[in-house]
Amino acid sequence: MGILEKIFGKPKPKNPEDFFSITINKGFIRVEHPERKTEEILWKDIEEIKLINTDDGPFAPDVWLALLGKNSGCLIPHGAKEFETVYDIISKYDNFNFDNFISSMSCTDNEEFLLWRKGFK
Repeated sequence: MGILEKIFGKPKPKNPEDFFSITINKGFIRVEHPERKTEEILWKDIEEIKLINTDDGPFAPDVWLALLGKNSGCLIPHGAKEFETVYDIISKYDNFNFDNFISSMSCTDNEEFLLWRKGFK
């Protein structure tokens, strides 16, 4: 039992990212949240990868990894524990833009950073 639970009778509040459930396998990535529509994309269907920065934090995720295809896509919040796993995979894509990743991590504005585009050199 945590200290907050002892004092107030409730468990420690979760971070907004803790409510996301992310499934990663060889074929696809799926993002589920109790208050959002389930999102899924096949790895082979990814055409563009971005980081989207917002000013929604700290009560909502404020940096999102967007995996986008023609007819599907998903958003992964930066604070989700699976974020690093996905990053490890996509950062190996040819022509991945590490400079834009670094720029996003130091940005506090509402802005999008293109990390990778299929067929882009």
